[in-house]
Amino acid sequence: MFAADTRKLARLEPTVRRTLIVEPNLHAARLLVDIIKGLGAREIHVEQTDAKAMIMARELEPGLIFTERGGAALDGEAFVRQLRRSHLGCRNAPVIMVTADATANTIKGARDVGVHEFLRKPFTSADLLKRVENVALKPRDWIEGIAYVGPDRRRFNSGEYAGPQKRKNDRPTGAIAVAAAVKDQALRILAAALDQFDTDPVQAARAARQQAVTLKQLAMKTSDARMAVAVSALDVALSGTTTSKASLAGPIGGLLALADPADPAATRKTG
Repeated sequence: MFAADTRKLARLEPTVRRTLIVEPNLHAARLLVDIIKGLGAREIHVEQTDAKAMIMARELEPGLIFTERGGAALDGEAFVRQLRRSHLGCRNAPVIMVTADATANTIKGARDVGVHEFLRKPFTSADLLKRVENVALKPRDWIEGIAYVGPDRRRFNSGEYAGPQKRKNDRPTGAIAVAAAVKDQALRILAAALDQFDTDPVQAARAARQQAVTLKQLAMKTSDARMAVAVSALDVALSGTTTSKASLAGPIGGLLALADPADPAATRKTG
């Protein structure tokens, strides 16, 4: 069925071992089950609604999730959005949306809720294999923002998508440029986390923690002592039993002060 050799299938197996399929059409679900079994899946569970899918995700802890975009009791985008913002261990599992509704708007909608890949129906086994290879063998940076939680959207892959910031050459080149881009994104997310803390305190705190990790690693890599000290202050604020907007304001403000004053976009709110 597959052109992939046994070594490649062995590399895919950890990802596909436990697979959750969210598909209201049982015939379409059976087709996916048969193909995924050929890739080495050992546990495959099929659910027809987003509510039951969330319950199964908690129980199964899948390494890979397929979801249809819509159905009688299924909103695939809402399911992915809820999963990404949950506390489940599988919240960052690769998600492949499989649907016949492949318009530019639906593809963009899938990307913007945190879907890794988009697969248009009808599809071949080779089409599906390519998507699974992408999520299993080409990991993407995880973005823990406020308005967005999921894999780096600049690396979104879809045979149907031809939008901006898809190709590898969209990335900054050179160590200095890469470090500046990482710092810029982290500061943007921190600004948004502080600004929107009252709206979504749980996600704001989680986003702040992830940016603290990112900036600490960057400070060590670039030997930036000022950033290291500023990040330590944020770590202290996040380590308490309660996290509030007031407790984060000072440490985040200290980090935002490290933005390049010549680049006003560096402190612009984002999520």
